[in-house]
Formats: sequence, C-alpha cells, structure tokens
Amino acid sequence: MPRWKALPEELDPQMREFVGQLRRLVDRSGLGLAAVADRTGYSKTSWERYLNGRLLAPRGAIVALAEVTGTQQHHLTTMWELAERAWSRSEMRHDMTMEAIRISQARAALGEAGVAAAPVASRRAAGGTTGVSTAAGPGGAGRGSGRPPSVPTQRGAVPGIPQQPQPGSVPDSAGGGPRTAEGPGGRRGGGRRRVTLFLGSAVGALMLIAGAVLLTDLGGDDSTGAVAATPSAEPGTSAPQLPTGVECRGADCTGQDPETMGCGGQFAGTVARVTVGGGLIEVRYSETCGAAWARITQASPGDIVKITSASSEQDGTVYADAEAYTPMVAVKKASDVKACATLASGATGCTTPE
Repeated sequence: MPRWKALPEELDPQMREFVGQLRRLVDRSGLGLAAVADRTGYSKTSWERYLNGRLLAPRGAIVALAEVTGTQQHHLTTMWELAERAWSRSEMRHDMTMEAIRISQARAALGEAGVAAAPVASRRAAGGTTGVSTAAGPGGAGRGSGRPPSVPTQRGAVPGIPQQPQPGSVPDSAGGGPRTAEGPGGRRGGGRRRVTLFLGSAVGALMLIAGAVLLTDLGGDDSTGAVAATPSAEPGTSAPQLPTGVECRGADCTGQDPETMGCGGQFAGTVARVTVGGGLIEVRYSETCGAAWARITQASPGDIVKITSASSEQDGTVYADAEAYTPMVAVKKASDVKACATLASGATGCTTPE
C-alpha cells in the first residue's frame, strides 16, 4: 500500500510540484506524520491536508519543516511563494465561478417572480379603472361616465400631488376632497375633541408614573433593597477555557487519540525517554489537556509501546510506519506515568522520570 494518496487531478501544476517536493523531504527524513507534527508544532491532521494537496501549508510550517529535515529554507520558501500564487489564482477562479452561479440563480428567480406578478398587476389595474368609472361625487359625473370626480384643490397646491387635509377637516369618502368636521349647531368641534383626548391621555400617563414612584419608595428601606439584590446562590466555578482546537481535558481524554483531540504539537512535550534496542521510547505530556501518552520512533513492525498510570493503561503497536503512539491517560503531573516497550526482537525497557 503506497504511503501517499494520489493528488487531486484539478490541482495546479505548480502546487503539484510543491507538494511532491514536501513528500520527498518527509520520506528522506524517515519521520512519520506524527513525528513531523510534534517537531514542527502543526497537527498531524494539518500535515495530512498539506501533503495531500487539499490545503496550502502556511509559510511558518514550511520553515519549520526545513529546520526539521535540514533543508535550506531559501530554496523551499521560494517554491512556496510560487505555489502560493498558483493557489491564489485557483481560489480566485473558484470564487468567480461561484459568483457567476449565484448571479444566474438570482436572475432566474427574478424572472420567475416577474412572470408571476404580471397577471396580479393587470388585475389591480383593471379593478382601479372600474372603481373610478363607477364613482360619483356630489355634483360630479354620473355612474358609468368614465370620468373621475372633481376634487377641490387647495391654494398653492401642485396638481397631481396628494394634499394633506387641513386641521379640523376629514377626508370626504364620497367626493375625495376634505370637508370640515362640525359639531352641533354648525360649529367646528373636531379640533377641540382631539385636544381634549390628548390632555386626558397625558394626565393618565403622569398619574401612572407618580403611582409607580410612590410604590417604589414604600417598598422598604435601603437595607431591604440590598438584601433583595443579593444573589440567592453564589455562581459555581466554571471549567477552564480550552484553547482553540483542543477537544478534551483530564478524564475526558483517557482512551482518546492525542492528535485528534488537539493535545499534541505545541501543547505537548517529552518529559521522559529511553532507548530500547534501536527504538526511542518517549513519554509525551500535555499540561493543557491534563493527559499523557507514549510514543516509539525508529521502530520495527510488531514493536509494542505502552503508557501506564495509577488508574489506566493504554498501548500501541507499530505496523507499516517506523513509529507508533498510544491513546492518552489522564494524569495530574508528568511524573505519574511511565512508558514501556516490548520489541519484536524480545528486548524490553521502561522510562524513568527526568
């Protein structure tokens, strides 16, 4: 089974060459992806994406890989700059394609809405014409004359622009023009009625506000108010905020993969190591996650590595790669665990705290 997956067919030739160079560097170093992730500070998942052409590696990751593999940074960063331009062009083409699709969809939707709205508009226009032709104001055209009723025009009004009714007047539903509202005996009473209603509403609002203020003052002295404002229970202690990408802490990490949970890379360090046969056994500890795991590198297929704490034990087996690591165990401090290895050759050994 080949170590690397086939690169996407649509990948830009410049990117394809760059990713191929990264793969060759990793192959020559003899490191697995877990070791590359640990030594560069970028997660194993990220390196899988970089080396499979699904994501352009950031410049920092390229510089770190050059240091790990002993490659001259200048040559590798030059190739990265060319790949970065190709990646940007590819993203721009993708964005333009998606924008064209959205515009086409919007035009199609607007076209359908226009076709559906046309019959409605024609019906409204027909209904409006009928209404005008049948209306007859006082002294105006008779029913069916087809001529709109005459509307009195205010002084200084512009023809064709609706006018605001004068104070004290209401619209005439029959003739379309304003008429004066009159009280008993022919006097204008509409304005006075509105003023009376307004004053009554204002007085009622003021009375409600005054009552609320009085009830607040009668509620008790300052000490009573202070007691009422005191929370009935103290807030509980919240769990510590985990950094972005970290998915577990403590007991929740037991049995979990450290790379998948985001506990490796920059959040972990080697706290103990021992050489057994030709393999290097390490205890990896993450204070952020409150967990530890064991790792074996420079190993052979069939080698087994194990991490042991007071309450848990996890193990991992080397297969095709020259390395393996165990799931995590929860620990309070790094000295609470040890890593042991049983090699296929029969050699065994364990770490001691540093």
